[in-house]
Amino acid sequence: MTFGRAGPNVILSAAKDLLFALKEADSSSPSAPQNDIAVMEVFGIPTQALFGQLLIGLINGSFYALLSLGLAVIFGLLNIINFTHGAQYMMGAFCAYFLLTKLGIGYWWALVIAPLSVGFVGMVIERLMLARLYKLDHLYGLLLTFGLALIIQGLFRNEYGTSGIPYAMPQELSGGRNLGFMFLPNYRAWVILASIVMCFATWFVIEKTKLGAYLRAATENPELVQAFGINVPRMITLTYGFGVALAAFAGVMAAPIYQVNPLMGADLIIVVFAVVVIGGMGSIMGSIVTGFALGLIEGLTKVFYPEASNTVIFIIMAIVLMIKPAGLFGTQR
Repeated sequence: MTFGRAGPNVILSAAKDLLFALKEADSSSPSAPQNDIAVMEVFGIPTQALFGQLLIGLINGSFYALLSLGLAVIFGLLNIINFTHGAQYMMGAFCAYFLLTKLGIGYWWALVIAPLSVGFVGMVIERLMLARLYKLDHLYGLLLTFGLALIIQGLFRNEYGTSGIPYAMPQELSGGRNLGFMFLPNYRAWVILASIVMCFATWFVIEKTKLGAYLRAATENPELVQAFGINVPRMITLTYGFGVALAAFAGVMAAPIYQVNPLMGADLIIVVFAVVVIGGMGSIMGSIVTGFALGLIEGLTKVFYPEASNTVIFIIMAIVLMIKPAGLFGTQR
């Protein structure tokens, strides 16, 4: 499955088939509850299809929130528009795949090792390339990261093609729960929960701790912060590495759902940039709230007006920019 880019009618039909298949598989297992999901309708839409699309929207929103959060951290604290973010998301998924196939390291360790590895690559990029552009216009950083994204995606596509590579979900999270009105797969519930915890933990560290205060101060007045004995360049490098690690973390969680694909971040990054613009460039809370909200709106649109599902986020972005150019949670610079 590609990340929300297929035709809306196909997606809705596939969602219904997927939910039915999951329900059948669950009811056939010895440990599964045998009660059937009640067949009800809301505005003429079966509740299984409605809540199924809301679940898909919430899952998409989880990835929107994680990726836009990484972008917001990097832009808000470093003033770098990181167009490489989609490629780094893809690198996280491939890192998990390599750990499993080459070293036999499973999903849970990959959730730790892949973000650290890709984050380290990000820090090398920041030190060798991006650090030279901080005093220049944002356009230079955008062009550099855009070029890096094309190079990284091209290298992986040349080696692995464009077809998805399956990545097995952890055995502990297989199966699901019959909630009465829908079937909830365990792994998708884990993705939503892990995304919420990671997003709000990041917000807390940046907004409510002394480390976050140093980071914000270094953005506004790096010379003054350095006068207090704080190594600002190292702090900037670690901040960029953390933003990249968030993308890789999302990539690992996406691998069992969307498969591992060299182009998995190419279309997604455009949507994520729209999410960041709507929430407000550099706004941490704006990225989190807007990411989840737009995922749900996209899911509802696929149910009630499928033809607009691929454009609804960009329509909202245009409206927000006309009313509040700085974004819903942003402040005018």
